[in-house]
Amino acid sequence: MAVYTAIDDAGLFFNTVLYTGTGSSNAITGAGFQPDATWIKGRNTAYNHVFTDSVRGVTEEIYPNVTDAEVTNANGLTAFGADGFTVGSDAGYNESAKTYASWNWKAGTTSGITTDGSTTITPSAYSFNQTSGFSAVVYTGNSTNDAKVAHGLGAAPGVVMVKKMNSTGQWTMHHPGLTTPARYGIVLNVNTAEELDNYATWSFWYNTNPDSVNFTLGDSTGWNNSGDTYVAYCWAEKQGYSKFGSYIGNGNADGTFVYTGFKVAFVWVKQRNGTGNWIITDDARDPINVADKELYCNNTGHEGVDSDYYVDFCSNGLKWRGTGAATNGNTNPYIYLAFAESPLVNSGGVPTTAR
Repeated sequence: MAVYTAIDDAGLFFNTVLYTGTGSSNAITGAGFQPDATWIKGRNTAYNHVFTDSVRGVTEEIYPNVTDAEVTNANGLTAFGADGFTVGSDAGYNESAKTYASWNWKAGTTSGITTDGSTTITPSAYSFNQTSGFSAVVYTGNSTNDAKVAHGLGAAPGVVMVKKMNSTGQWTMHHPGLTTPARYGIVLNVNTAEELDNYATWSFWYNTNPDSVNFTLGDSTGWNNSGDTYVAYCWAEKQGYSKFGSYIGNGNADGTFVYTGFKVAFVWVKQRNGTGNWIITDDARDPINVADKELYCNNTGHEGVDSDYYVDFCSNGLKWRGTGAATNGNTNPYIYLAFAESPLVNSGGVPTTAR
């Protein structure tokens, strides 16, 4: 019998954990693993999103909704633990009685990254997981077109998200659902449409998609300036666990169905060709269909509840139930990243059920 998926338990590699702040040191458990990357957002507070990972180190934070440089925060995320993480007194992580969502990914391999004859930038620090297809790598730019950066995944990542660490800079994403992925980029910290690369310089990805060893950069200061330091988060699609693609909205409450091949735990959506927030919905904040609680990763806004963005999490994908332009506008194209609660069929041939 053919094996449908190598990941029967998605919760060993990705998990959403909700918690309530205490205002003092607060150990958060329930991730199911020791995270290597944790993204936190207050649900009922207007603070920045904060992203911390084990490669840059605990207390080192960057903010997905703004261009700010990396900041050291001794009262932010202070430790990764076997089942979660600990946060200090900073209000962005842990204001008393406020509620928070955290999205957590596991990597874990910190030596032996593969390079090849075309690699020109070997990361100075990294953590990767080839089973789940996630890596975080830190590298120094060289201001050279066609620079090749090793990512460690052993398979071509569909999504590469880059942020300059030592000074301000946009969050730039490579995504397979963009019009031409090798020639387009899209910016995480604003609500603007995808951007076509400069034909003269190919400054985004040098008109080259990632391969199984490297992702490719142009010479833009945003992601490859000589001497500047950068972090890249890379995801390779894994059957039954993750899906990164595109769909066309229909503007109807009986909305577009998006097949993923798994019961969805988390989805992150952006209109490709127009303005509109980056919408994040998950099954922890919304355990019962229809899901209607959104956070917007390009701004500090509180968690929203909006019928325009209703979605059902199905056993094999997503069914949009809202008519809002941000997720299901008529004929609008969208990109998405989705991670699983469980595969449609596990390695033993047992199907999952809808919720």
